[in-house]
Amino acid sequence: MTYILSIDQGTTSSRAILFDDALKVVAIAQQEFPQHFPASGWVEHDPEDLWSTTLATCRDAMAKAGVSAADIAGIGITNQRETTLVWDRQTGKPVHNAIVWQDRRTAEFCRDLKAQGHEANVTQTTGLLLDPYFSGTKLRWIMDNVDGARARAEAGDLLFGTVESFLIWKLTGGRVHATDATNASRTLLYDIHKGDWSPDMCEMLGVPIKMLPQVYDCAAEFGTTDADLLGGEIPILGVAGDQQAATIGQACFEPGMMKSTYGTGCFALLNTGDVAVTSSNRLLTTIAYQFDGKPTYALEGAIFVAGAVVQWLRDGIGIIENAHETMTLAGKADATQEVILVPAFTGLGAPYWSPESRGAIFGLTRNSGPAELARAALESVGFQTRDLIEAMQADMGDAGDTVLRVDGGMTASDWTMQFLSDILAAPVDRPAVLESTATGAAWLAGMKAGIYPGMQEFAATWAQERRFEPCMTDDQREARYAAWKRAVAATLAF
Repeated sequence: MTYILSIDQGTTSSRAILFDDALKVVAIAQQEFPQHFPASGWVEHDPEDLWSTTLATCRDAMAKAGVSAADIAGIGITNQRETTLVWDRQTGKPVHNAIVWQDRRTAEFCRDLKAQGHEANVTQTTGLLLDPYFSGTKLRWIMDNVDGARARAEAGDLLFGTVESFLIWKLTGGRVHATDATNASRTLLYDIHKGDWSPDMCEMLGVPIKMLPQVYDCAAEFGTTDADLLGGEIPILGVAGDQQAATIGQACFEPGMMKSTYGTGCFALLNTGDVAVTSSNRLLTTIAYQFDGKPTYALEGAIFVAGAVVQWLRDGIGIIENAHETMTLAGKADATQEVILVPAFTGLGAPYWSPESRGAIFGLTRNSGPAELARAALESVGFQTRDLIEAMQADMGDAGDTVLRVDGGMTASDWTMQFLSDILAAPVDRPAVLESTATGAAWLAGMKAGIYPGMQEFAATWAQERRFEPCMTDDQREARYAAWKRAVAATLAF
């Protein structure tokens, strides 16, 4: 039997999933790693943690399945996007911790660029907005704040990459400095229309183009692993950012199809085909995937805190011991209380884009307790998703009934998915295979290796586990959403 190894390097853990030649999961290995918060609004990872946990989980998954490198036809990589690394071209040693996508330290720099009138050109070229979320301003910060980094970068001694680039570099022993079009499209440095790094964006951010990786299709030859890492050479054949990999894994290949992934954050992507739709509602225009040099575009809405709000309930205020408890607690909440949690712990994402906002709770009474906070936390995910979908519908026009395909850890919560359907007034489809992100990366590599079917045949294999249908009354739905909008307005004002 032939296998595909899928690397899913996320914000809080690294996972390796081994798939067989029928695209079925054979083995999974996962390791969490620490988050570092050196200042308010700052989030970092130790690059060594990203690498060591990735390598360890690959070896563990292979050992669990009794599979050798000779049995693996290819590796697919999917990754937390926008997280920024800079390392030495010769030694591979990073010059600073990885600056995570959630990090807000460049908010003032982004404001300055907006004040100078750059945002319209940024959006026209990259499809993005001037926000600390994206990689380019994080890269600028490293060059401005690490001693000697700018001079070394301009001399060609330093390389930039997001997580997949760093992993490719490490896996290939420093032979390959590469990325794919989906990850490139999240940097503020890539022209999504011309399909190349933008000299104008690089000049605006003071980034030497020689630092940047070569950009490939999502299914391409990204080099082979060093034999001593995994017991033999294995080709790396597929790469996509995590949200695009989930879009692929959910088989959202037709214009108008939409998926939403609920992990640390929540990210909704709407396939717009070969048309790069410019949003009038502060959504992002991005590359959903690229094959044979031809990009397929998407509108994207990014929510910074989804599953992370459950982590906060556990680690921040200690009202739960594990995520599963939130469903039980939420079900016990007092229905007469209207507690609203706006989880702007690292700012508000789409469609508000307010990096300075911070979390707030409204409607507390003397009787409010863990159950009401748990319910408000889960409901915040549904409210934020409705914000995104309303913005998408405004950009695209009402294309008829919306059906949302969902994936990610939070989708295991029936309570959360039912509320999501209720507040959207739309069906929510949970797939039979929840590993959409890893599946997307695996399919890319397996399709390139010739062991998995093409796009249409793969799409035909998508299966639904459960459909959640709305059962909330229209009056109740609109009253709840109006309360959310008031809470967001108050948070923005504060």
